[in-house]
Amino acid sequence: MLKRVFVAPDPGRVRLRFAGRAVVGIGLAVVVCALAGLSLVGAVTGGLAALLALFTVADATVRGQAVTTALLPAVGLPVLAAAAELHDHPVARDLTFLAVVGAGVYARRWGPRGHSLGVFAFMTFFVAQFLHATAARLPELSAAVVLSLLSAAAVRFGLWCYEDRMPPAPAPPAGTGLARVTTRQAVQATAGAGFALVVGQLVSGQRWYWAVGATWWIFVNTASRGETLVRGFRRVLGTVIGIGLGVLIAVPVDGAGLPTAVLLAGCVFGIFYSAAVSYTWMMLCVTLLAELLYGLLGVLTPGLLALRLAETGVGALGAALAVLFVLPVTTHLTTDAWIQRALRCVHACTAEAAARLAGSPDADPASRVAELEQLLGRVRLSVAPLVHPLNPMLGRKRRARRVLALLDDCAREIRGLVSVAADPEASHDARLAAACWRVEAAVEALTGDGTRQVALAPEPPAAGALAHLHGVERALAELATPLRTPS
Repeated sequence: MLKRVFVAPDPGRVRLRFAGRAVVGIGLAVVVCALAGLSLVGAVTGGLAALLALFTVADATVRGQAVTTALLPAVGLPVLAAAAELHDHPVARDLTFLAVVGAGVYARRWGPRGHSLGVFAFMTFFVAQFLHATAARLPELSAAVVLSLLSAAAVRFGLWCYEDRMPPAPAPPAGTGLARVTTRQAVQATAGAGFALVVGQLVSGQRWYWAVGATWWIFVNTASRGETLVRGFRRVLGTVIGIGLGVLIAVPVDGAGLPTAVLLAGCVFGIFYSAAVSYTWMMLCVTLLAELLYGLLGVLTPGLLALRLAETGVGALGAALAVLFVLPVTTHLTTDAWIQRALRCVHACTAEAAARLAGSPDADPASRVAELEQLLGRVRLSVAPLVHPLNPMLGRKRRARRVLALLDDCAREIRGLVSVAADPEASHDARLAAACWRVEAAVEALTGDGTRQVALAPEPPAAGALAHLHGVERALAELATPLRTPS
Protein backbone atom coordinates (compact mmCIF):
# COMPACT_ATOMS: atom_id res chain seq x y z
CA MET A 1 0.00 0.00 0.00
CA LEU A 2 2.90 2.36 0.75
CA LYS A 3 4.59 1.48 -2.53
CA ARG A 4 1.39 2.09 -4.51
CA VAL A 5 1.29 5.73 -3.41
CA PHE A 6 4.93 6.76 -3.11
CA VAL A 7 6.45 4.77 -5.99
CA ALA A 8 3.50 4.86 -8.44
CA PRO A 9 4.45 6.54 -11.73
CA ASP A 10 3.12 10.05 -12.32
CA PRO A 11 3.62 10.82 -16.05
CA GLY A 12 3.71 14.55 -16.63
CA ARG A 13 3.33 15.07 -12.87
CA VAL A 14 -0.43 15.10 -13.42
CA ARG A 15 -1.29 13.81 -9.95
CA LEU A 16 1.10 16.30 -8.36
CA ARG A 17 -0.46 19.21 -10.23
CA PHE A 18 -3.96 17.90 -9.53
CA ALA A 19 -3.25 17.87 -5.79
CA GLY A 20 -1.38 21.19 -5.74
CA ARG A 21 -4.15 22.97 -7.61
CA ALA A 22 -6.73 21.55 -5.20
CA VAL A 23 -4.93 23.04 -2.20
CA VAL A 24 -4.77 26.44 -3.90
CA GLY A 25 -8.39 26.36 -5.12
CA ILE A 26 -9.91 25.20 -1.85
CA GLY A 27 -7.74 27.58 0.16
CA LEU A 28 -8.88 30.49 -2.01
CA ALA A 29 -12.52 29.46 -1.61
CA VAL A 30 -12.23 29.43 2.18
CA VAL A 31 -10.48 32.82 2.21
CA VAL A 32 -13.16 34.34 -0.05
CA CYS A 33 -15.92 33.01 2.21
CA ALA A 34 -14.17 34.46 5.26
CA LEU A 35 -13.68 37.85 3.58
CA ALA A 36 -17.38 37.85 2.66
CA GLY A 37 -18.20 37.67 6.37
CA LEU A 38 -19.57 34.12 6.38
CA SER A 39 -19.46 32.06 9.56
CA LEU A 40 -17.25 29.04 10.21
CA VAL A 41 -20.07 26.76 9.05
CA GLY A 42 -20.33 28.77 5.82
CA ALA A 43 -16.57 28.57 5.25
CA VAL A 44 -16.61 24.80 5.80
CA THR A 45 -19.50 24.46 3.34
CA GLY A 46 -17.63 26.53 0.79
CA GLY A 47 -14.43 24.56 1.19
CA LEU A 48 -16.24 21.26 0.68
CA ALA A 49 -18.07 22.61 -2.38
CA ALA A 50 -14.76 23.70 -3.91
CA LEU A 51 -13.23 20.30 -3.11
CA LEU A 52 -16.06 18.53 -4.93
CA ALA A 53 -15.86 20.85 -7.94
CA LEU A 54 -12.13 20.26 -8.32
CA PHE A 55 -12.31 16.53 -7.60
CA THR A 56 -15.35 15.24 -9.50
CA VAL A 57 -15.41 17.25 -12.75
CA ALA A 58 -13.55 15.08 -15.27
CA ASP A 59 -14.76 15.93 -18.77
CA ALA A 60 -12.32 15.25 -21.60
CA THR A 61 -11.97 18.90 -22.65
CA VAL A 62 -11.47 22.14 -20.73
CA ARG A 63 -14.63 23.50 -22.34
CA GLY A 64 -16.58 20.49 -21.14
CA GLN A 65 -15.17 20.89 -17.65
CA ALA A 66 -16.23 24.54 -17.60
CA VAL A 67 -19.78 23.63 -18.67
CA THR A 68 -20.06 20.94 -16.01
CA THR A 69 -18.70 23.30 -13.34
CA ALA A 70 -21.26 25.92 -14.36
CA LEU A 71 -24.04 23.32 -13.98
CA LEU A 72 -23.05 22.31 -10.44
CA PRO A 73 -25.12 25.06 -8.72
CA ALA A 74 -28.14 24.06 -10.80
CA VAL A 75 -28.22 20.67 -9.07
CA GLY A 76 -26.53 21.57 -5.79
CA LEU A 77 -28.59 24.54 -4.66
CA PRO A 78 -32.04 22.87 -5.04
CA VAL A 79 -30.75 19.82 -3.17
CA LEU A 80 -29.30 22.05 -0.45
CA ALA A 81 -32.64 23.87 -0.15
CA ALA A 82 -34.53 20.58 0.12
CA ALA A 83 -32.15 19.26 2.79
CA ALA A 84 -32.41 22.47 4.84
CA GLU A 85 -36.19 22.77 4.55
CA LEU A 86 -36.71 19.10 5.51
CA HIS A 87 -34.29 19.19 8.44
CA ASP A 88 -37.13 18.95 10.97
CA HIS A 89 -39.17 16.43 8.97
CA PRO A 90 -37.24 13.14 9.30
CA VAL A 91 -39.44 10.90 7.16
CA ALA A 92 -39.59 13.31 4.23
CA ARG A 93 -35.87 14.05 4.63
CA ASP A 94 -34.93 10.38 4.55
CA LEU A 95 -37.08 9.58 1.52
CA THR A 96 -35.64 12.58 -0.32
CA PHE A 97 -32.11 11.50 0.54
CA LEU A 98 -32.75 8.03 -0.90
CA ALA A 99 -34.19 9.60 -4.05
CA VAL A 100 -31.03 11.69 -4.41
CA VAL A 101 -28.93 8.52 -4.00
CA GLY A 102 -30.82 6.68 -6.74
CA ALA A 103 -30.84 9.63 -9.13
CA GLY A 104 -27.16 10.36 -8.51
CA VAL A 105 -26.10 6.83 -9.43
CA TYR A 106 -28.49 6.60 -12.39
CA ALA A 107 -27.04 9.85 -13.80
CA ARG A 108 -23.78 7.99 -14.55
CA ARG A 109 -25.38 6.69 -17.73
CA TRP A 110 -24.71 10.15 -19.21
CA GLY A 111 -20.96 9.86 -18.81
CA PRO A 112 -18.53 12.03 -16.83
CA ARG A 113 -20.91 15.00 -16.67
CA GLY A 114 -23.75 12.92 -15.28
CA HIS A 115 -21.36 11.33 -12.79
CA SER A 116 -20.06 14.73 -11.59
CA LEU A 117 -23.53 16.22 -11.18
CA GLY A 118 -24.78 13.10 -9.39
CA VAL A 119 -21.88 13.15 -6.92
CA PHE A 120 -22.31 16.88 -6.29
CA ALA A 121 -26.04 16.47 -5.64
CA PHE A 122 -25.50 13.64 -3.17
CA MET A 123 -22.66 15.35 -1.35
CA THR A 124 -24.61 18.60 -1.06
CA PHE A 125 -27.36 16.73 0.80
CA PHE A 126 -24.72 14.90 2.86
CA VAL A 127 -22.93 18.12 3.83
CA ALA A 128 -26.26 19.61 4.91
CA GLN A 129 -26.62 16.71 7.37
CA PHE A 130 -22.97 16.97 8.40
CA LEU A 131 -23.46 20.64 9.36
CA HIS A 132 -27.07 20.28 10.57
CA ALA A 133 -28.20 22.89 8.05
CA THR A 134 -31.59 24.48 8.70
CA ALA A 135 -33.77 26.81 6.66
CA ALA A 136 -32.44 29.80 8.63
CA ARG A 137 -28.91 29.08 7.37
CA LEU A 138 -29.92 28.46 3.77
CA PRO A 139 -29.03 31.95 2.38
CA GLU A 140 -25.57 31.85 3.94
CA LEU A 141 -24.83 28.30 2.79
CA SER A 142 -26.08 29.03 -0.73
CA ALA A 143 -23.80 32.07 -0.91
CA ALA A 144 -20.89 29.95 0.31
CA VAL A 145 -21.50 27.38 -2.44
CA VAL A 146 -21.67 30.00 -5.20
CA LEU A 147 -18.60 31.93 -4.00
CA SER A 148 -16.57 28.76 -3.62
CA LEU A 149 -17.48 27.41 -7.04
CA LEU A 150 -16.47 30.73 -8.58
CA SER A 151 -13.17 30.63 -6.68
CA ALA A 152 -12.48 27.05 -7.71
CA ALA A 153 -13.30 27.88 -11.33
CA ALA A 154 -10.97 30.90 -11.25
CA VAL A 155 -8.09 28.66 -10.19
CA ARG A 156 -8.95 25.74 -12.46
CA PHE A 157 -9.62 27.67 -15.67
CA GLY A 158 -7.54 30.78 -15.07
CA LEU A 159 -4.69 30.63 -12.60
CA TRP A 160 -3.71 26.99 -13.10
CA CYS A 161 -5.20 25.36 -16.20
CA TYR A 162 -2.83 22.55 -17.13
CA GLU A 163 -5.25 20.32 -19.08
CA ASP A 164 -5.21 20.38 -22.85
CA ARG A 165 -7.30 17.43 -23.88
CA MET A 166 -7.73 14.56 -21.48
CA PRO A 167 -8.56 11.06 -22.78
CA PRO A 168 -12.31 10.43 -22.46
CA ALA A 169 -13.36 8.11 -19.66
CA PRO A 170 -14.49 4.72 -21.01
CA ALA A 171 -18.27 4.52 -21.21
CA PRO A 172 -19.90 1.83 -19.02
CA PRO A 173 -21.16 -1.34 -20.74
CA ALA A 174 -24.24 -0.68 -22.84
CA GLY A 175 -27.69 -2.12 -22.26
CA THR A 176 -31.33 -1.25 -21.83
CA GLY A 177 -33.59 -1.38 -18.81
CA LEU A 178 -32.24 -3.53 -16.00
CA ALA A 179 -29.57 -4.87 -18.35
CA ARG A 180 -27.85 -1.48 -18.11
CA VAL A 181 -25.22 -1.53 -15.34
CA THR A 182 -25.98 2.04 -14.20
CA THR A 183 -29.68 1.20 -13.79
CA ARG A 184 -28.94 -1.91 -11.74
CA GLN A 185 -26.45 0.03 -9.62
CA ALA A 186 -28.99 2.79 -9.00
CA VAL A 187 -31.38 0.17 -7.59
CA GLN A 188 -28.57 -1.46 -5.59
CA ALA A 189 -27.29 1.83 -4.17
CA THR A 190 -30.79 2.92 -3.14
CA ALA A 191 -31.43 -0.42 -1.44
CA GLY A 192 -28.05 -0.39 0.30
CA ALA A 193 -28.50 3.24 1.37
CA GLY A 194 -31.96 2.41 2.74
CA PHE A 195 -30.47 -0.34 4.89
CA ALA A 196 -27.64 1.95 6.01
CA LEU A 197 -30.07 4.77 6.83
CA VAL A 198 -32.32 2.62 9.01
CA VAL A 199 -29.53 0.74 10.83
CA GLY A 200 -27.39 3.88 11.01
CA GLN A 201 -30.18 5.70 12.84
CA LEU A 202 -30.44 2.84 15.29
CA VAL A 203 -26.73 3.23 15.98
CA SER A 204 -26.90 7.04 16.23
CA GLY A 205 -29.76 9.44 15.69
CA GLN A 206 -27.25 12.28 15.09
CA ARG A 207 -24.55 10.75 12.84
CA TRP A 208 -26.58 8.23 10.81
CA TYR A 209 -25.64 9.96 7.55
CA TRP A 210 -22.10 8.57 7.83
CA ALA A 211 -23.52 5.11 7.07
CA VAL A 212 -25.36 6.39 3.99
CA GLY A 213 -22.23 8.21 2.84
CA ALA A 214 -20.15 5.04 3.19
CA THR A 215 -22.63 3.07 1.07
CA TRP A 216 -22.70 5.77 -1.60
CA TRP A 217 -18.94 6.12 -2.01
CA ILE A 218 -18.43 2.37 -2.13
CA PHE A 219 -20.57 2.31 -5.29
CA VAL A 220 -18.64 5.11 -7.01
CA ASN A 221 -16.47 3.93 -9.94
CA THR A 222 -17.49 0.28 -9.57
CA ALA A 223 -19.31 -1.93 -12.07
CA SER A 224 -19.59 -5.39 -10.45
CA ARG A 225 -20.19 -6.98 -7.09
CA GLY A 226 -16.52 -7.97 -6.79
CA GLU A 227 -15.34 -4.39 -7.36
CA THR A 228 -17.89 -3.11 -4.84
CA LEU A 229 -16.89 -5.62 -2.15
CA VAL A 230 -13.18 -4.83 -2.56
CA ARG A 231 -13.92 -1.10 -2.44
CA GLY A 232 -15.94 -1.61 0.74
CA PHE A 233 -13.04 -3.47 2.35
CA ARG A 234 -10.63 -0.70 1.39
CA ARG A 235 -12.99 1.97 2.70
CA VAL A 236 -13.22 0.29 6.10
CA LEU A 237 -9.44 -0.23 6.20
CA GLY A 238 -8.76 3.41 5.32
CA THR A 239 -11.26 4.57 7.92
CA VAL A 240 -9.67 2.41 10.64
CA ILE A 241 -6.19 3.77 9.89
CA GLY A 242 -7.56 7.32 9.65
CA ILE A 243 -9.25 7.03 13.02
CA GLY A 244 -6.01 5.79 14.55
CA LEU A 245 -4.22 8.84 13.15
CA GLY A 246 -7.07 11.01 14.36
CA VAL A 247 -6.49 9.87 17.92
CA LEU A 248 -2.81 10.75 17.58
CA ILE A 249 -3.20 14.00 15.63
CA ALA A 250 -6.70 15.49 15.43
CA VAL A 251 -7.70 14.98 19.07
CA PRO A 252 -4.55 16.64 20.54
CA VAL A 253 -4.81 19.56 18.07
CA ASP A 254 -8.43 20.08 19.22
CA GLY A 255 -9.35 22.65 16.58
CA ALA A 256 -6.40 25.02 17.09
CA GLY A 257 -6.42 27.41 14.12
CA LEU A 258 -2.98 27.34 12.51
CA PRO A 259 -2.06 23.65 12.98
CA THR A 260 -5.55 22.60 11.88
CA ALA A 261 -5.27 24.70 8.71
CA VAL A 262 -1.88 23.16 7.87
CA LEU A 263 -3.15 19.64 8.50
CA LEU A 264 -6.29 20.27 6.45
CA ALA A 265 -4.14 21.41 3.52
CA GLY A 266 -2.09 18.22 3.88
CA CYS A 267 -5.27 16.10 3.90
CA VAL A 268 -6.60 17.83 0.79
CA PHE A 269 -3.29 17.21 -0.98
CA GLY A 270 -3.34 13.58 0.11
CA ILE A 271 -6.91 13.02 -1.11
CA PHE A 272 -6.18 14.33 -4.58
CA TYR A 273 -2.68 12.83 -4.90
CA SER A 274 -3.64 9.32 -3.80
CA ALA A 275 -7.11 9.04 -5.37
CA ALA A 276 -5.90 7.56 -8.66
CA VAL A 277 -3.67 4.90 -7.10
CA SER A 278 -5.04 3.90 -3.67
CA TYR A 279 -8.61 4.14 -2.39
CA THR A 280 -7.39 3.09 1.06
CA TRP A 281 -4.99 6.04 1.28
CA MET A 282 -7.63 8.41 -0.04
CA MET A 283 -10.08 7.26 2.65
CA LEU A 284 -7.40 7.66 5.30
CA CYS A 285 -7.03 11.32 4.26
CA VAL A 286 -10.80 11.84 4.03
CA THR A 287 -11.29 10.43 7.54
CA LEU A 288 -8.57 12.63 9.02
CA LEU A 289 -10.00 15.67 7.21
CA ALA A 290 -13.45 15.00 8.69
CA GLU A 291 -11.94 14.65 12.16
CA LEU A 292 -10.11 17.96 11.82
CA LEU A 293 -13.32 19.67 10.70
CA TYR A 294 -15.13 18.28 13.74
CA GLY A 295 -12.30 19.64 15.84
CA LEU A 296 -12.86 23.09 14.33
CA LEU A 297 -16.56 22.80 15.12
CA GLY A 298 -15.73 21.85 18.71
CA VAL A 299 -17.37 18.41 18.82
CA LEU A 300 -14.44 16.00 18.31
CA THR A 301 -14.11 13.29 20.96
CA PRO A 302 -12.73 9.73 21.00
CA GLY A 303 -16.32 8.49 21.28
CA LEU A 304 -17.19 10.29 18.05
CA LEU A 305 -14.34 8.50 16.28
CA ALA A 306 -15.60 5.12 17.46
CA LEU A 307 -19.07 6.05 16.23
CA ARG A 308 -17.70 6.93 12.80
CA LEU A 309 -16.09 3.51 12.54
CA ALA A 310 -19.36 1.81 13.50
CA GLU A 311 -21.36 3.82 10.96
CA THR A 312 -18.79 3.09 8.24
CA GLY A 313 -19.16 -0.62 8.99
CA VAL A 314 -22.94 -0.33 8.69
CA GLY A 315 -22.59 1.43 5.33
CA ALA A 316 -20.16 -1.19 4.03
CA LEU A 317 -22.53 -3.95 5.12
CA GLY A 318 -25.40 -2.22 3.33
CA ALA A 319 -23.41 -2.03 0.12
CA ALA A 320 -22.33 -5.68 0.41
CA LEU A 321 -25.88 -6.92 0.94
CA ALA A 322 -27.14 -4.85 -1.98
CA VAL A 323 -24.58 -6.13 -4.52
CA LEU A 324 -24.96 -9.73 -3.38
CA PHE A 325 -28.76 -9.96 -3.33
CA VAL A 326 -30.21 -7.06 -5.39
CA LEU A 327 -29.75 -7.45 -9.18
CA PRO A 328 -26.13 -8.67 -8.84
CA VAL A 329 -23.62 -7.92 -11.62
CA THR A 330 -21.02 -10.68 -11.75
CA THR A 331 -17.31 -9.91 -11.77
CA HIS A 332 -16.66 -12.39 -14.59
CA LEU A 333 -19.06 -10.79 -17.08
CA THR A 334 -17.86 -7.27 -16.30
CA THR A 335 -14.19 -8.22 -16.52
CA ASP A 336 -14.70 -10.07 -19.80
CA ALA A 337 -16.44 -7.03 -21.33
CA TRP A 338 -13.58 -4.66 -20.39
CA ILE A 339 -10.90 -7.11 -21.60
CA GLN A 340 -12.60 -7.46 -24.98
CA ARG A 341 -12.79 -3.68 -25.36
CA ALA A 342 -9.10 -3.39 -24.48
CA LEU A 343 -8.18 -6.04 -27.04
CA ARG A 344 -10.15 -4.27 -29.78
CA CYS A 345 -8.35 -1.08 -28.86
CA VAL A 346 -5.01 -2.90 -29.24
CA HIS A 347 -5.95 -3.72 -32.82
CA ALA A 348 -7.08 -0.14 -33.47
CA CYS A 349 -3.74 1.14 -32.15
CA THR A 350 -1.74 -1.12 -34.45
CA ALA A 351 -3.88 -0.17 -37.45
CA GLU A 352 -3.47 3.57 -36.77
CA ALA A 353 0.28 3.20 -36.27
CA ALA A 354 0.65 1.19 -39.47
CA ALA A 355 -1.35 3.81 -41.37
CA ARG A 356 0.87 6.52 -39.95
CA LEU A 357 3.99 4.65 -41.07
CA ALA A 358 2.44 4.22 -44.51
CA GLY A 359 2.19 8.00 -44.79
CA SER A 360 -1.46 8.66 -43.91
CA PRO A 361 -1.71 12.22 -42.53
CA ASP A 362 -5.02 11.51 -40.76
CA ALA A 363 -3.79 8.58 -38.67
CA ASP A 364 -3.61 9.43 -34.95
CA PRO A 365 -2.21 6.47 -32.96
CA ALA A 366 -1.43 8.64 -29.92
CA SER A 367 -5.12 9.16 -29.14
CA ARG A 368 -5.70 5.41 -29.38
CA VAL A 369 -2.89 4.79 -26.90
CA ALA A 370 -4.54 7.16 -24.42
CA GLU A 371 -7.81 5.26 -24.89
CA LEU A 372 -5.99 1.96 -24.33
CA GLU A 373 -4.50 3.23 -21.05
CA GLN A 374 -7.99 4.21 -19.86
CA LEU A 375 -9.39 0.80 -20.76
CA LEU A 376 -6.52 -1.03 -19.05
CA GLY A 377 -7.23 1.03 -15.94
CA ARG A 378 -10.81 -0.25 -16.02
CA VAL A 379 -9.55 -3.82 -16.54
CA ARG A 380 -7.30 -3.52 -13.48
CA LEU A 381 -10.19 -2.17 -11.41
CA SER A 382 -12.46 -4.97 -12.56
CA VAL A 383 -9.86 -7.69 -11.95
CA ALA A 384 -8.93 -6.31 -8.51
CA PRO A 385 -11.30 -8.71 -6.65
CA LEU A 386 -9.66 -11.69 -8.36
CA VAL A 387 -6.08 -10.69 -7.48
CA HIS A 388 -6.91 -9.47 -3.98
CA PRO A 389 -4.75 -11.10 -1.27
CA LEU A 390 -7.88 -12.40 0.50
CA ASN A 391 -9.23 -14.17 -2.59
CA PRO A 392 -9.09 -17.92 -1.74
CA MET A 393 -9.46 -19.07 -5.39
CA LEU A 394 -5.78 -19.42 -6.22
CA GLY A 395 -6.30 -20.71 -9.76
CA ARG A 396 -8.42 -17.74 -10.79
CA LYS A 397 -5.97 -15.41 -9.06
CA ARG A 398 -3.06 -16.81 -11.09
CA ARG A 399 -4.97 -16.55 -14.36
CA ALA A 400 -6.06 -12.99 -13.60
CA ARG A 401 -2.50 -11.93 -12.85
CA ARG A 402 -1.31 -13.58 -16.05
CA VAL A 403 -3.93 -11.73 -18.08
CA LEU A 404 -2.94 -8.41 -16.51
CA ALA A 405 0.75 -9.06 -17.19
CA LEU A 406 0.13 -9.93 -20.85
CA LEU A 407 -2.14 -6.92 -21.37
CA ASP A 408 0.60 -4.74 -19.88
CA ASP A 409 3.02 -6.34 -22.36
CA CYS A 410 0.66 -5.40 -25.18
CA ALA A 411 0.44 -1.83 -23.93
CA ARG A 412 4.22 -1.54 -23.63
CA GLU A 413 4.74 -2.79 -27.20
CA ILE A 414 1.97 -0.50 -28.47
CA ARG A 415 3.64 2.51 -26.85
CA GLY A 416 6.91 1.55 -28.51
CA LEU A 417 5.18 1.11 -31.87
CA VAL A 418 3.55 4.53 -31.61
CA SER A 419 6.87 6.17 -30.70
CA VAL A 420 8.42 4.65 -33.82
CA ALA A 421 5.47 5.83 -35.93
CA ALA A 422 5.91 9.35 -34.59
CA ASP A 423 9.44 9.50 -36.05
CA PRO A 424 9.18 11.50 -39.29
CA GLU A 425 12.02 9.46 -40.77
CA ALA A 426 10.31 6.13 -40.14
CA SER A 427 9.40 4.37 -43.38
CA HIS A 428 6.79 1.82 -44.29
CA ASP A 429 7.90 -1.82 -44.28
CA ALA A 430 5.98 -4.18 -46.55
CA ARG A 431 5.79 -6.73 -43.71
CA LEU A 432 3.81 -4.32 -41.52
CA ALA A 433 0.54 -5.04 -43.31
CA ALA A 434 0.90 -8.78 -42.75
CA ALA A 435 1.80 -8.32 -39.09
CA CYS A 436 -1.18 -5.98 -38.56
CA TRP A 437 -3.45 -8.53 -40.23
CA ARG A 438 -2.22 -11.21 -37.84
CA VAL A 439 -2.91 -8.89 -34.87
CA GLU A 440 -6.43 -8.35 -36.19
CA ALA A 441 -6.97 -12.10 -36.58
CA ALA A 442 -5.66 -12.73 -33.06
CA VAL A 443 -8.00 -10.12 -31.57
CA GLU A 444 -10.96 -11.59 -33.46
CA ALA A 445 -10.10 -15.05 -32.17
CA LEU A 446 -9.86 -13.83 -28.57
CA THR A 447 -13.04 -11.74 -28.65
CA GLY A 448 -15.14 -14.13 -30.74
CA ASP A 449 -16.71 -17.49 -29.93
CA GLY A 450 -13.39 -19.12 -29.07
CA THR A 451 -13.43 -21.64 -31.93
CA ARG A 452 -10.56 -20.04 -33.85
CA GLN A 453 -7.01 -20.73 -32.83
CA VAL A 454 -4.49 -17.99 -32.12
CA ALA A 455 -1.35 -18.89 -34.05
CA LEU A 456 2.00 -17.16 -33.80
CA ALA A 457 3.59 -16.91 -37.22
CA PRO A 458 7.38 -17.48 -37.29
CA GLU A 459 9.17 -14.29 -38.21
CA PRO A 460 12.84 -13.47 -38.72
CA PRO A 461 14.45 -11.03 -36.28
CA ALA A 462 13.07 -7.54 -36.78
CA ALA A 463 13.62 -4.08 -35.43
CA GLY A 464 11.61 -0.90 -35.05
CA ALA A 465 7.88 -1.08 -35.69
CA LEU A 466 7.98 -4.76 -36.71
CA ALA A 467 9.65 -5.76 -33.45
CA HIS A 468 6.88 -4.10 -31.48
CA LEU A 469 4.19 -5.70 -33.64
CA HIS A 470 5.74 -9.13 -33.10
CA GLY A 471 5.72 -8.40 -29.36
CA VAL A 472 1.98 -7.67 -29.54
CA GLU A 473 1.46 -10.90 -31.49
CA ARG A 474 3.29 -12.94 -28.85
CA ALA A 475 1.30 -11.42 -26.01
CA LEU A 476 -2.01 -12.03 -27.80
CA ALA A 477 -1.08 -15.63 -28.56
CA GLU A 478 -0.21 -16.27 -24.91
CA LEU A 479 -3.46 -14.62 -23.76
CA ALA A 480 -5.49 -17.41 -25.36
CA THR A 481 -4.77 -19.89 -22.57
CA PRO A 482 -5.80 -17.87 -19.48
CA LEU A 483 -8.78 -16.26 -21.24
CA ARG A 484 -10.21 -19.59 -22.40
CA THR A 485 -9.66 -21.50 -19.16
CA PRO A 486 -13.07 -22.18 -17.55
CA SER A 487 -13.81 -19.94 -14.55
